This record gives sequence, C-alpha cells and structure tokens, in this order.
Amino acid sequence: MASAEHAEPAAPPLVRAATAADVPVLLEMFSELARYERLEHLLAATEQRLGDALFGERPAAAALLAESGVEVAGYAVFFPTFSSFLVIQGVWLEDLYVRPAHRGAGVGRALLAAVAAHVRACGGERLEWSALDWNELALGFYRRIGAQTMNEWITHRLVGEDLERLAGAAAAGPIAERR
Repeated sequence: MASAEHAEPAAPPLVRAATAADVPVLLEMFSELARYERLEHLLAATEQRLGDALFGERPAAAALLAESGVEVAGYAVFFPTFSSFLVIQGVWLEDLYVRPAHRGAGVGRALLAAVAAHVRACGGERLEWSALDWNELALGFYRRIGAQTMNEWITHRLVGEDLERLAGAAAAGPIAERR
C-alpha cells in the first residue's frame, strides 16, 4: 500500500463511492500502485473482472475514490472481515493509494477516515491492512494516525497451483449447505 506525503492542501478532498464508470480510472491507479510496489508482474486485473468484483451480482469488495478538484487523487478498496475470538465484524483495507501529485494534501487521511466511517456505520469494530516492510512513506503515515503494527502476525497466501492442489484434497468437494 502506498500513502501520502508532499502537496500543499487547497481544499479538502471529496471522497465518494466508486461507480461502474470509475473502473477504468481504478485500473489506471492499480497499475500505478503495482509499479510503485514493484509488483507489475502480478497485475492481472481487467475491466470486466473488476466491474464484476465491485458491482456484480455478489460484490466481493467496495471502492472509494478521492477527488481533488476535477482530478481523481486516490482510492481505497476494502471488504468485510470477521474475528472469531472477538466475534466482531470489521474491514480489511486491500489498497490505499494516493497519486504522487496529491500526497501530503490529506487525501490518504480522508480515504482512511471514510473507510473507518464505513466500518462504524456497518456495525464493525476493526479496520486492518498490511503494508510492505520497505514502504517507509506508508509506514510513517500509519504510525502518525495511531495505527498499531501487528508484528506478531505473519501473512500467508495460497494462490494458483498451490490453491488448486489443496482444494483438490477436499474430501467432499465444495462445502454443502446446511439443511
């Protein structure tokens, strides 16, 4: 995740829910974030897949856009989570990205505050995300807003062939609905 740090604030950014018409600009910013995080080789998003994920029959995530004047300055993508130990709902912030020209102008804070307000409005009690360990710009921003670093947790991931192999080991196939 990238964050914000250098422009002069003119007016507070406007944060709004993304619409299907915003899919192309979201993809542009996904590409910018992938370049910044040195992960371009992993970018496989398409307009169709993103449109379905955000606005299809069963949305997997939601997105907010921050606008500064007539420019789209950044975005946040997030989805619901649940804690079994605390029995609370929350949100996982998948991306928080602010375009370089708008960093330091409050765009990152405005996006994060809007996501936090969404969490509270939906009855959630926790907002979590990850950041690359080398991204000091983002890490410093998160420290300044009071975020706790969870050093004791290590993220794990199964994707592609590894996920297929494990899924293939399921005894009964897909989970049956309870009757």
